[in-house]
Amino acid sequence: MEWEVVIGLEIHAQLATQSKIFSGASTAYGADANTQACAVDLGLPGVLPVFNEEALRMAVKFGLAIDAEIGKKSVFDRKNYFYPDLPKGYQTTQLHHPIVGIGHIDIELDDGTTKRINVTRAHLEEDAGKSVHEGFDKMSGIDLNRAGTPLIEIVSEPEMRSAKEAAAYFRKMHSIVTYLGICDGDLSQGSMRCDCNVSLRPKGQEEFGTRTEIKNVNSFRNVERAIETEIARQMDILEDGGSITQETRLYDADKNETRGMRSKEVANDYRYFPCPDLLPVIIDDNYIEAVRDTLPELPDAKRARFVKDHGLSTVDAAVLASDRSLAEYFETVAHAANDYKLAANWVQGDVSAALNRLEMGIAQLSVSAEQLGRILQLIKDNTLNNGGAKEVFNALLEGKGDDTVGGVDALVDSLGLKQVSDTGAIEGIVAQVLADNPKLVEGYLNTPEDKRAKAIGPFIGLTRKAAKGVNPQVVMDVLKKKLSELG
Repeated sequence: MEWEVVIGLEIHAQLATQSKIFSGASTAYGADANTQACAVDLGLPGVLPVFNEEALRMAVKFGLAIDAEIGKKSVFDRKNYFYPDLPKGYQTTQLHHPIVGIGHIDIELDDGTTKRINVTRAHLEEDAGKSVHEGFDKMSGIDLNRAGTPLIEIVSEPEMRSAKEAAAYFRKMHSIVTYLGICDGDLSQGSMRCDCNVSLRPKGQEEFGTRTEIKNVNSFRNVERAIETEIARQMDILEDGGSITQETRLYDADKNETRGMRSKEVANDYRYFPCPDLLPVIIDDNYIEAVRDTLPELPDAKRARFVKDHGLSTVDAAVLASDRSLAEYFETVAHAANDYKLAANWVQGDVSAALNRLEMGIAQLSVSAEQLGRILQLIKDNTLNNGGAKEVFNALLEGKGDDTVGGVDALVDSLGLKQVSDTGAIEGIVAQVLADNPKLVEGYLNTPEDKRAKAIGPFIGLTRKAAKGVNPQVVMDVLKKKLSELG
């Protein structure tokens, strides 16, 4: 039987507020366990939550970025359940009246086409704490620092039909929230993670199959791997005549397998009811428009501008616009060099290779955009050839020179990399190379005219070996002239 995959994602993005959604406790990552959880976060008797307006502003910003309906009246509810990392016994969230309603984003597929994925809703809620297992012999510890951190949960329609589409959707959402500056997007710290709802149905059938939910997947690669693994598991069961159990599952990346965690709850299990301690949040058009005025240029618009205004290919533009920090670095380099294509080649080439090799983000790169821009200026005015430019770039990566733009010029001088473009000087070097290699010259002169372009290569290598830093184009011009004079 031919099966169709049905996938929906629920993405949790931590909002980048300084304090928690209902208290003044800090949201800074990395503090000692249980040092950033106050009485409100723990829900102790006698305390009342106070809503953080910055979380509201960020949620509205997100809604506008995905062209969504903004809820002018949103209501907080209590979602009741017991977990050790939720000492209140309920999570404050939104159910019937979320801050963000129906919206959409477009994702790019491998075949170059785009696909629109609709967003059902995005609601505000508080995060729970977390269980800690390391260092506790056969027991678990509880760290409540994360309890009360503001989240926006982004729920998609079940419109993705492959693991690749789901990964592309997750990447696009990551790009949008980081562009907006409402989430740092650090997957390793859990700032953004997603639950993957997966089911199969016979091709052509409208009714959905029974779905499972893979909980808390926190990397693009693992979203793809986890879904592919779950698809294969469900298909094996269905092909053998079995049925799927609706449940929540965990993904073990080391074993590349999903395994059952608990049966899947439905809304009734949580006994939702409006939070009696929080009033409905009412906003008006003026508030929404004021937030709209703060929206930055978003990735799709930036990508289109790179293509239209700067002549980049759609592939290059998509890569460079996918990450806000990378895009800003690239634009600074391109502006300094006054050459977008050269900057695109370097950022996607040597810069990206260095980031991968050093396992760091663009913000940690020791070569500033202004310094790389200066290096590219020196290529364009023939002060550096491409090899010399790479040598300067790598020296800066190794911490040589200072961190100023002027330090690039000083480094070029100290490394003796200035390119020799003086025609008179190069003529002398070429003359000596030809005199030292008479057999090579004879071979060249006996080469048919239509094959001499290749035969000139050895002379270029010998000339550059004889004088480091000579301008290859000038060398080529002089060689052609001198060899032409000989025969």
